[in-house]
Amino acid sequence: MATTATAALQDPLGAFRQMSMNQRFTWLAGLAALIALIVVTLIWTSRLDYQVLYTNLSERDGGAVIGELQKLGIPYRITGGGAVIEVPSQQVYATRMKLAAGGLPKGAGVGFEVLDNEPMGTSQFVERVNYQRALEGSLGRTIEALSAVDAATVHLAIPKPSVFLSEAEKPSASVLLKLYPGRVLSGAQVAGIVHLVASAVAGLNAQNVSVIDQDGNLLTAGPRADSGIQPEQLAYRNTIEQQYRKQIEALLAPLVGSEGVRVAVSADIDFAKTESSSVFYGQGHVLSQQQQSTNSSGSGSLPAGVPGALSNQPPGGVTAPFTVGSASAPLTPQQLTQITPSLKTLAPTAASSSATTNYDLDKTVSHTQQPVGSVKRLSVSVLVNDQAKGGKPVAMSTAQLGQMKQLVENAIGFSSQRGDTVSVINMPFTAAQKEAEKTLPWWRQTWLWDGARQAAPYVIALILGLMAYRAMRKAATGGGKGRRGESAEPEAAADHPAERRAAQGAGLGGGPELAAAGMPGVLAPDTVHLSNTLEADAAISRELVKQDPRRAAQVVKEWLSDGQ
Repeated sequence: MATTATAALQDPLGAFRQMSMNQRFTWLAGLAALIALIVVTLIWTSRLDYQVLYTNLSERDGGAVIGELQKLGIPYRITGGGAVIEVPSQQVYATRMKLAAGGLPKGAGVGFEVLDNEPMGTSQFVERVNYQRALEGSLGRTIEALSAVDAATVHLAIPKPSVFLSEAEKPSASVLLKLYPGRVLSGAQVAGIVHLVASAVAGLNAQNVSVIDQDGNLLTAGPRADSGIQPEQLAYRNTIEQQYRKQIEALLAPLVGSEGVRVAVSADIDFAKTESSSVFYGQGHVLSQQQQSTNSSGSGSLPAGVPGALSNQPPGGVTAPFTVGSASAPLTPQQLTQITPSLKTLAPTAASSSATTNYDLDKTVSHTQQPVGSVKRLSVSVLVNDQAKGGKPVAMSTAQLGQMKQLVENAIGFSSQRGDTVSVINMPFTAAQKEAEKTLPWWRQTWLWDGARQAAPYVIALILGLMAYRAMRKAATGGGKGRRGESAEPEAAADHPAERRAAQGAGLGGGPELAAAGMPGVLAPDTVHLSNTLEADAAISRELVKQDPRRAAQVVKEWLSDGQ
């Protein structure tokens, strides 16, 4: 048995061939089970217990955290649909400290999603705080969308509303920006951020928004405390002055040349906002109101009586005696007819009438609002160079200067009522400069250095082109020259007996191998030719290799390169 085991260890393949089919199957099954057991053991022992590192990270922070984990070589696993990042349990706290040292995760701030799961019974104070947090986070995310902004933090100071207008306070905002290295924000971008924040908060004025960068630089320059001048006002003034200056230079350039005129404009701008109201009364009068009323009262012909049921019944016949002059004689119908008109006349009556007429003077009410940024006063100074006539500078005449002044006044809309002033002066420009250039040596003249500065790129390009062409030419013809030089060297030695003797004296003489091959004792350069026998060529080759190994190696190297 021991001998068989020893033989199996010495020749396992032979022992396997000598086994029967069942033995082979049993041996392979046992080997597979052993391998599977080893693999399962390795996997089980190398399995890591993962724990949560961060959850609910934004896409930006999640990508930054994963990139940092890859740099640190820490294994990680993403679960929960991409919302959870897990690392081995023994590395959780160390990894968090390393990421915190690098400023990760940055945290984009909460947005309005904080209001999605608002529990019932939340107090009004908590609701107001959550709304402010959501508004600040949303504004920060919006500002981070700018290409130059890496991170943005917005702080809002929203006062509690008051029922008294005199005690109401205006909200304010502060914005902290972290810019990418090497990037800056222009004035227009800063103004856009200010108006974005001011438009998102009710009652917030753009002047109450402050923006600073990560270095503490104030990007929103407010009005100066001593003068109250806004940067926008200075920019507007510079724009007005520049427009007038370009307009005057374009007008005078055809007359004196673009280099022959200098213009300076000073504009006094009125930035005050003025409103005025006025009432004018005319000479005539107009009827504004007329009222008339008439009242009358009486009982002569009006029905009268005691209200009630009895007064509504028709009267019956007259039975009571009515005497005139005699108490026992009744009135006849003719007497009653005569008495009735007199009774109507004796009834009490009253009447009144009134009229009211009002007259007002005619008047005109006007409300005027002055525009902001109007020009109050302009001061223009124009300096004109002398004109060259016959190769010499000549001063301009008074008439020419007067015409130029008239052109400038018409171009700026000159107004003596607002106090505009225009000055046109003729003086030579470059006299002192030309005199100074004449005193300088030739190698310090301006024209020389200007020409050299302009020609330097072309000269450098020409030199580089020649060097590249020479290198290409040398690379293309270098190998052929070497071969031609090597083949021409023996010919030159053969043509000149002196060189042949020098070669013989240098040790190019024959050896015993040449004598055995039937070759002369001296190996001349023209000895090698195609008519030699194989033994002679081999002997000659061996002798040449002995005499000049470097040359033989170069020949073999050229053969190999030609074969490739």
